[in-house]
Amino acid sequence: MPQSPLTPQIAARILDYARDQPLRANDHLPAQKLADLFRVSRSPINDALKLLEAKGIVRREANRGFFLAQDPAALAADISGEGSPEAGEEVYFQIADDRLSGLLPDRISENEVMRRYDLSRSEAMRILTRMTREGWIERLPGKGWGFLPVLTSGEAYRMAYLFRIAIEPAAILQPGFTVDEEAFRRARAQQQSLLDGDYRTLSRTKLFEINSQFHEMIVAGSGNLYFVESIRRVNASRRLAEYRKTVDRSRLVGQSLEHLRILDLLEAGEFAKAAEFMRFHLEYALQLKSDGTLG
Repeated sequence: MPQSPLTPQIAARILDYARDQPLRANDHLPAQKLADLFRVSRSPINDALKLLEAKGIVRREANRGFFLAQDPAALAADISGEGSPEAGEEVYFQIADDRLSGLLPDRISENEVMRRYDLSRSEAMRILTRMTREGWIERLPGKGWGFLPVLTSGEAYRMAYLFRIAIEPAAILQPGFTVDEEAFRRARAQQQSLLDGDYRTLSRTKLFEINSQFHEMIVAGSGNLYFVESIRRVNASRRLAEYRKTVDRSRLVGQSLEHLRILDLLEAGEFAKAAEFMRFHLEYALQLKSDGTLG
């Protein structure tokens, strides 16, 4: 049976998951857990694990499942052999740009995507599936796809930042704010990797996810589920706008240094100072990014 066009994509996501945990050689990769995490069935997960097995990255043990054969941190970011992390993503970002620019309607069909962007059906489905996973489109009952609400103006983008400026420092000041030592350790390693050069090579999607996950982790320390859900919704709505903003990577070194400073203050129990610095961090980011447009 020919390989699904989604198989390399899911395999890459499995490796991202293994790096982010982080997992090590000989750790188990439970297929059902991965299927639940990625919101797909077991079949595409198994196909992706078989692809990784063929590349020598995982091994299969009878009646036990799949295990990492190598340390994922030492593997290349891209297993597809197609070059840089954003190779072949031109159409994906063109769709995002067209949506932000008001060139696409609220509803669109698979055939319209194929015709407008000169794609095969498998290519169109791969991109639509990715957009669904990232939370800015959904499959409609019957036929067609519907875009979900995102920030489409400079003023809406500014208001989202003002909301974050109000909520994130307040989350840090909640009674009983808790530092998750393991999550903080992973976040610190991730920010250091960015400083060591990953900020130059990672895709815009991955950079956005790292930044969003950092801030969601901090807010989660409040123990307030309403705070956490609110920040997740805001992050999902600003994804496309951030894709445009992160084309210029000059800010990312300073951003990572500021993230590390926030971790330092929280781990030292300096919650008031951490909240104040978080406010500065977000206000400065808004100042840099607000230019009256999303272009």
